Amino acid sequence: MNDVTETPAPAGKIMLVGIGPGSVEHMTGRARAAIAEADTIIGYVTYIKLVADLIEGKEVIRKSMTEELDRAIEALARARAGKKVALVSSGDAGVYGMAGPTYEVLFEAGWTPDSGIEVEIVPGASALNSCAALVGAPLTHDFCAISLSDLLTPWPVIARRLDAVAQADFVVALYNPKSGRRTQQIVQAQQLLLRHRRPDTPVAIVKSAYRRREQISFTTLDQMAEAEIGMLSTVLIGNSQTFVREGRMVTPRGYAHKYALEEGGATRAGEQAGRSLSTGLLGWLQALQAEHQAGATPDELARRHRLPADYIVQALLVPAEATTAAVAEEGEA
Repeated sequence: MNDVTETPAPAGKIMLVGIGPGSVEHMTGRARAAIAEADTIIGYVTYIKLVADLIEGKEVIRKSMTEELDRAIEALARARAGKKVALVSSGDAGVYGMAGPTYEVLFEAGWTPDSGIEVEIVPGASALNSCAALVGAPLTHDFCAISLSDLLTPWPVIARRLDAVAQADFVVALYNPKSGRRTQQIVQAQQLLLRHRRPDTPVAIVKSAYRRREQISFTTLDQMAEAEIGMLSTVLIGNSQTFVREGRMVTPRGYAHKYALEEGGATRAGEQAGRSLSTGLLGWLQALQAEHQAGATPDELARRHRLPADYIVQALLVPAEATTAAVAEEGEA
């Protein structure tokens, strides 16, 4: 009788490491530790170069720009063999990085958290964070990121997103804005944004943030498409309140709506520190009811407030006494 017990295969691990802008000083401690812990390093050739000082003596697998799925498949194969794998992404692995493709490959292969292969995502500073830090404070109010790459996303989907965020007055960070073959996407984006934004809306263009060939330039929305932009650039487009002063791009958070900054920060008439604006939800519902009672139709209110008519109808269904009571309760809190 054969009494030999099979030794179970060692458990492997995939670490999706966001290396931030690329310099060691801008990487998190956990990112550096994950790379040190790994047996195998996998990544796009440019990203491998950024961590060259940290990977001596390790197995290194270099892949091309469009081989994201191949990187994930290689990582899974090494992890199944019991290896600890660091799959590196610039910026953050979960923001246009390798986290999504890797999970797609894992789930397609039947992976579960209990299947013996551990998966860890190590966050890093995304390009919008590092670029914003270099140009000032452009992201201190609501913002969004949109990739102009149509390699995997249909252009009408991208165009609808651009039109929606432009109308909604978001600050916009454009990833993958232009390449040697994709030259018209940035022009189309400019045209869509100009439908809702002033021509002089501030724009900052940052290339290779915190890297050797870093370049920073400021322009305006109507001049954006003529600027020097490439695949290593991130384009930050301001909202209606964004300004550039002393070489710094700033988007106000909105304090001026509540506080008189020119008077030492005193609260404006009708406002209370620490409470919703008088034009916040509750105050706006009260005003909307008053406008409607004065004769404005839902369609007129929709045009006035630039909101969908069916949303206005729903807002008008909120009992006026409930809104009044909520305003009073907040004021007493």
